Amino acid sequence: MKRGTFQAETGVERDDNRDARVLFLPTLLRYGITNDFELRVESDVWQHGLGDGSSWQPVSIGAKYHFRDHPSLGVIGRVFENGGVWSGDLRLAADVDLNERWSINPNIGLAIGERSTSALGAMTLQYNLSARLNVFVDGGVQTSPASVLLDAGTAWVIGNDTQLDASIGWGAHGTATPNVFWSAGISRRF
Repeated sequence: MKRGTFQAETGVERDDNRDARVLFLPTLLRYGITNDFELRVESDVWQHGLGDGSSWQPVSIGAKYHFRDHPSLGVIGRVFENGGVWSGDLRLAADVDLNERWSINPNIGLAIGERSTSALGAMTLQYNLSARLNVFVDGGVQTSPASVLLDAGTAWVIGNDTQLDASIGWGAHGTATPNVFWSAGISRRF
């Protein structure tokens, strides 16, 4: 994020679990304080369990510090408060262009909760079909509770400041992961 730039990323996600279907609105708001430091507010905003009622979701406050180019490296930290219980995570995120078409986006981190600490990891492989359209596959792991998520999708850049994306995925391992999930979203930079 460049200094003075605001970006909103929002969408809809539906998780189909063994015994429930949940719909929520993942949202990330970002603001560039400097060219290398941004403030972040993130939440699933509102959750609706189909046949199970609705509820507002906790909000995280965080920041990202970009400290290197080629490859791009940054640290992202977040803090959550949910009913008097505090938790947070810290991740090292990278963006590595392999060539004009291929890139990888690995990250590793640590999540700390009231009663647990968990290692986190993710990897995205992206292929640019054109300057404005790409496809990707993505995987994420967490150690506690043990889980593995896999998904694939596409993103379409419209103009210079808007992106549409869609993905579908599944919980490959873990009891807390959805059987299948899908999402669609929009990102807009101001």
